[in-house]
Amino acid sequence: MPQLSCRNSVLKTQRSPATDPYGESMYVITTTLGNIHIELFDKEAPISSKNFADYVSAGYYDGTIFHRVIDGFMIQGGGFTSDMKQKKPKAPIVNEGENGLENKKYTLAMARTSVPDSATSQFFINVSDNKFLDRQHCQDRVGYAVFGQVVQGQDVVDKIAKVKTGTKQGHNDVPIETVVMEKIELAKK
Repeated sequence: MPQLSCRNSVLKTQRSPATDPYGESMYVITTTLGNIHIELFDKEAPISSKNFADYVSAGYYDGTIFHRVIDGFMIQGGGFTSDMKQKKPKAPIVNEGENGLENKKYTLAMARTSVPDSATSQFFINVSDNKFLDRQHCQDRVGYAVFGQVVQGQDVVDKIAKVKTGTKQGHNDVPIETVVMEKIELAKK
């Protein structure tokens, strides 16, 4: 496992952006508020990274929304359409909360229910350091699996985190003005 270090509150692997700015695991999330460039940690979180990549390849995320936004905590998406209809996901994956990656600001993690191995398509981007979601600090001692980080577009993440929210069709913390993930695609080299 590569050495990990924190720089600017974002987890970094040893891959150097100067030598590999758009490696195999770089994606662009095009939203109605701007683009978010992400890098997946496919060595540290291979199951979650492959799961995300498979959903991207299938076009599953295109047209989904950030349906849960809590400023100071996280922005969550990848499972609902703009009319709050839940999309049918694939089977759940194994939780990789033991991978040693931390829920730091601008990292991506798999969303799940209280059942540890229940994550499917939904993910969230931490908008602050959320240590209480890490395995060693999490109440259930399982944690929430980090599988990537935002490498560009942090301002877009911050903009989404600040949108006004309310209740929509029985769901709390839903943006009043819909924030759509128009598409997610592999970044161009």
